[in-house]
Amino acid sequence: MQTTIKTAISFSGAGLHSGQPATVTIRPASAHHGIWFSRSDVHVGDRLIPARWDAVNRSPLCTKLENASGLSVSTVEHLMAALAGCGIHNALIEIDGGEVPILDGSAAPFVRGIMQRGVRALAAPVRVFEVLKSVTVTDGDASATIAPSHTMVIDFEIDFVDAAIGRQKKTLVMNNGSFARELCDSRTFCRQADVLSMQANGLALGGNPGENAVVFDGDKVLSPGGLRHADEPVRHKMLDALGDLALAGAPLIGHYTGVRAGHSLTNTLLRALFATPGAVRMVECDMEMSARLPGYGLVWDEIPAVA
Repeated sequence: MQTTIKTAISFSGAGLHSGQPATVTIRPASAHHGIWFSRSDVHVGDRLIPARWDAVNRSPLCTKLENASGLSVSTVEHLMAALAGCGIHNALIEIDGGEVPILDGSAAPFVRGIMQRGVRALAAPVRVFEVLKSVTVTDGDASATIAPSHTMVIDFEIDFVDAAIGRQKKTLVMNNGSFARELCDSRTFCRQADVLSMQANGLALGGNPGENAVVFDGDKVLSPGGLRHADEPVRHKMLDALGDLALAGAPLIGHYTGVRAGHSLTNTLLRALFATPGAVRMVECDMEMSARLPGYGLVWDEIPAVA
């Protein structure tokens, strides 16, 4: 069955890139509504923005959605990952600013909030996109692939010159609450040189190492408290990938492989998938297929305590 959140919940904080405060409120929605953002601070014109791949204004730093009128909301990936990881198919997300709060830099606060409110089943079957053909996109030494699979799988590899990150690789089957257990508490990360460069250019103004990002400098982890996982960077890249793939407009059944991939390349992959004849089809889930979707079977005790 399709789902929504039982009652509304709000989160407040600064945006990572803009530094501007905002409050985001997730509200219940009816079956077949999908996920939409609404800019509550805008009072003239179209303030609704679809959480969908063809509304993405591609950026290397975050995922930014924009409607036909040019109204936008950015850094949606962690919230979208939390909704997908909790199995939420329908929601209206009101926000009174242009960027989703970064909170602790992970999706765990969103996951905990959603699960505190609870998930409500709706009287409509879940529709999913089933991948039928492999599709690959590349950008230099980065690549992203989506291939047929029995369930949703994310496979990711990163390679950084910083010794504290280095080469990391992880594969995870995204069902039975695995997102909450394995990925949701992994924070966004960056290199100290990149932080200084972004701040000099008016970006990353809301970042605070130790609170909402992990900062690396060579072989050092500068953030107080260190890492939540030895391979936290690759886990966070997988979290981002799930959030970006959730913009398909319905759950995806496929095997995603990212090699040094970022937000822009994952969106390019979705565009290529839907542009390739016979590569994907929408199907109505039976109970057996529904049990293989992210979020199915998630229970409170599986959510990391760091949130």
